[in-house]
Amino acid sequence: MTTARRDAEANGVDDMVLLFTDTLIEDGDLYRFLIESAAKLFGLPKPIGLLEMCKDIPHVKETAMRKEYLSKLADEAMRHNSNLVWISEGREPWEVFRDARWIGNSRVAQCSAELKQKVSRKWVESHYKPDEAIIYVGIDWTEIHRMGGIQKGWAPYQVKAPMTEAPYWDKQEMMQSLKQDGIQNPRLYGMGFAHNNCGGFCVRAGQGHFINLLKEDRDLYLYHEQKEIEMQRYLEREDVSILTRTVKGLEETLTLRQLREEWEQGLGNQIDLNDIGGCGCFAFDTPEMEKV
Repeated sequence: MTTARRDAEANGVDDMVLLFTDTLIEDGDLYRFLIESAAKLFGLPKPIGLLEMCKDIPHVKETAMRKEYLSKLADEAMRHNSNLVWISEGREPWEVFRDARWIGNSRVAQCSAELKQKVSRKWVESHYKPDEAIIYVGIDWTEIHRMGGIQKGWAPYQVKAPMTEAPYWDKQEMMQSLKQDGIQNPRLYGMGFAHNNCGGFCVRAGQGHFINLLKEDRDLYLYHEQKEIEMQRYLEREDVSILTRTVKGLEETLTLRQLREEWEQGLGNQIDLNDIGGCGCFAFDTPEMEKV
């Protein structure tokens, strides 16, 4: 959102569109932040009713109910803010994995391609020709190495990343600017997560990230642990998992159940807590858009 604000300060908001591609498993507070910060950006009244709706979003385990609720929330949010486009492919990550017959991981994450890259590209191409839109992405100066792949993925559209340019802000400065606007930072950052994507669950993440999820939201961790087990049964394979680790030079699978049990048995010394991983949902094909 800081990207959109910086561009708004330079060029105004008359022709700005915020595009949000929903994976349907985002943290409830992410939806609050999206709605509240978008309203602030466009000078709209604080949408109290919508913010209250965000508190009642069903748990991810209630898949059908959650999808229906988020559809209504998206419609209401776009009705309140005509510059916000909130779209979804219709599936959540585990449904994508089942259809692809593959558990996503740091090397191959079909959820990124299906729920982010293809959805956003299709929407942009259906509304704008390459010379009619500039794609603004939310990477900052510490991620500028991603820019080449993003530009290649979006060609022939022009891509800009204002936060890679001076003045160079780190994430703390970005969060401080939100505080000055009276907007509470997304809660996952305060819970120790490196990013605010997929509700704290990300198949590109590492051992340390998942241990943090286990400590901060055990119920959600157990949900994803069970989904991984269900996928192994569906594939009739036990040699596939989200995580892997190298032992004596050999790579081996590391299931979420195994990781949890080792942690609970006090074997944290063999868990790489510095292995956070990273989100790269738009690193290869298309970038996540702050503005079109």
